[in-house]
Amino acid sequence: MPFPAPELHLDHDAVLWSAGETDRVGRPRLILLHGYASDEADLFGISAYLPLEPVIASLRAPIPEGPGFAWFSRFTNVSGDPLAANANAAARAVLDWIDEQPEAPTGLLGFSQGGALALQLMRLAPERFDFAVALSGFVVQGAADGDATLAERRPPVFWGRGTHDDTIPAASIARAEEWLPGHSSLDARIYEGLAHGISPLELGDISSFIRANLPRRG
Repeated sequence: MPFPAPELHLDHDAVLWSAGETDRVGRPRLILLHGYASDEADLFGISAYLPLEPVIASLRAPIPEGPGFAWFSRFTNVSGDPLAANANAAARAVLDWIDEQPEAPTGLLGFSQGGALALQLMRLAPERFDFAVALSGFVVQGAADGDATLAERRPPVFWGRGTHDDTIPAASIARAEEWLPGHSSLDARIYEGLAHGISPLELGDISSFIRANLPRRG
C-alpha cells in the first residue's frame, strides 16, 4: 500500500541569497535545488562560477533525511524513480515559496533529485519558468498537467550528466532521453569520465547556457 503524498513546506529562514533584499529588485532570479541528503549550502558554492545578472536563491529541501534533506524520501520511493505524487508535493512547496516572493523572471538549476524537481516544476507550472538546468537529473514518471504546454513552447533545458554516473537508474535516464527532446529546446551534454557530480567543464557550459537564456526585458 503506497504512502500518501506529504504536505510539504519550505523553511524560509534557510534560504541562501546571493544579494540583499534591496539589491534583488529588477533582476532575474535563479533558484538552486540541491540533491539528496544535502542542503542549501551545497549548490550555493557554484554561485561564483555562474553569471552575475540573476539573483540566486538556494533552497533547502523540506524532508530531513540522512545527513541533510531530501525533496522526496528514499524510504517512500525507488531511488531515482519517485512517485509522481511525492515529486509534485515537493514542487508545490517550491511554488508556494515563489508565490511569496516579488515577481521576477525565474530560472531553475537542480542537481540529482533537485534536477528532477526542476523539470517537475516546469511540468506543473510551465508559464512560470524561463529555463531549467538539470544536472545528473532525470524525468519523474507519469504525465503532468503542463506537458502539452511544454511540448508547444519548448523552453530551454540544459541536461548534463557523466558517463560514469551509476547513481540514477538506467530506466530513469531512458525516460529523460525520450521525454526531453519533445518538451524542451534541449541542450544535452555528456561528460566523459564524470561520476555523480559536476565538473569544471560542465560549470563553464552551464554558465554559458544561463547567460544565453536570461530573459531580456525592455
